[in-house]
Amino acid sequence: MKIINGGVTAPEGFFATGVACGLKKDGKKDLALVCSEDLAAAAGVFTTNLVKGHSLQLTMEHIRNGFATAVLINSGNANACVGEVGLENAREMAALTANYLECRPEDVLVGSTGVIGVPLNMDAIRKGIELAIEELSPDGGHDAVEAIMTTDLLPKEIAVEINIGGEKVVIGAMAKGSGMIHPNLATMIAVITSDVNISPAMLNRALKKAVKHTFNRVSVDGDTSVCDMVIAMANGLSDSPGITEEDGNFNIFFEALEFVCTELARMIARDGEGATKLIEVVAENAPTEEDAYKIVCAIAKSPLVKTAVFGEDANWGRIFTAAGYSGAKFNPDLTDIYLGDLMVCCNGVAVPFDEAEAARILHEKEIKIRVDLKSGNFSDRMWTCDFSYDYVKINGSYRS
Repeated sequence: MKIINGGVTAPEGFFATGVACGLKKDGKKDLALVCSEDLAAAAGVFTTNLVKGHSLQLTMEHIRNGFATAVLINSGNANACVGEVGLENAREMAALTANYLECRPEDVLVGSTGVIGVPLNMDAIRKGIELAIEELSPDGGHDAVEAIMTTDLLPKEIAVEINIGGEKVVIGAMAKGSGMIHPNLATMIAVITSDVNISPAMLNRALKKAVKHTFNRVSVDGDTSVCDMVIAMANGLSDSPGITEEDGNFNIFFEALEFVCTELARMIARDGEGATKLIEVVAENAPTEEDAYKIVCAIAKSPLVKTAVFGEDANWGRIFTAAGYSGAKFNPDLTDIYLGDLMVCCNGVAVPFDEAEAARILHEKEIKIRVDLKSGNFSDRMWTCDFSYDYVKINGSYRS
């Protein structure tokens, strides 16, 4: 596998664009379109929040047949909690796009992200769809990722090339997400494309397996939004052999897909609202898989841990405290805690450590917190970021 230039249009037969239609007050791009020249196998993973946006509800309905031609995503408005008109507008977005692309409305998936409770400006959307169709390009992936950004500071995209059955296969992807991020899924939208020849059932299996320990292991602030989705499309335009079962070719594809999801997940955590540091939280040697997950989840979303990292304060007691209230079962008297490679707690007791070395570790842009429970064979990890002053500033005036 090798990383190549590009994003969602890197695979054969995919086109994309991003345009400004007037949904954002700053005039930036706010409508993205990604499409395949042929009907593609499609799979999706969606927010577990009981409250769901209208665009997301429609996509969940459309993707049930396992196929899609295009994904249309607007930013600047979540199209959520506005009543029946929200679903009507989502259906119109799909129908208009389908009419231009000469496909069925049910083969168009839609997504929305932004402020909740405000109806979409459909006059702007209609003009935007027409403009997007005109500007579709095999080089339009970067414009598309810019158009789905909300509070993101950095665009998130990646492409990789692999070999399956002696043939080149490409996976491309883009994502947005910066705040309101927490498993399962968050205020994030990701679109993954590939020219691999794979059945809808196997694509669905690969995506759900890949998301479990990547996108579902990111937490910025502990909030899970109502519009979150990860969509994968595979149009089969490569000459690779068909994947219809979990064989060696499936494993090659899955490993590359998981790598792509991992990289995007790390980008989201690194670009957390107001973030200055990427934090990887690892729990090792836990009694059960669930215990390991509970511990990394509690530590990753702890405001006290995240502010300590921002302040570069080696206050490891906050880490231990979060593990203790996580609901996991473990023996505190066996627990070791590390900041990077520096042990700060041994068997549940403070140990002398070099404060200067701790300060150096916490000054880095990427920090690893490791908790060794010495109580079993299960491990897990989660990516998060620090809490800075800017996080409050951004979220204190989000609607304005």
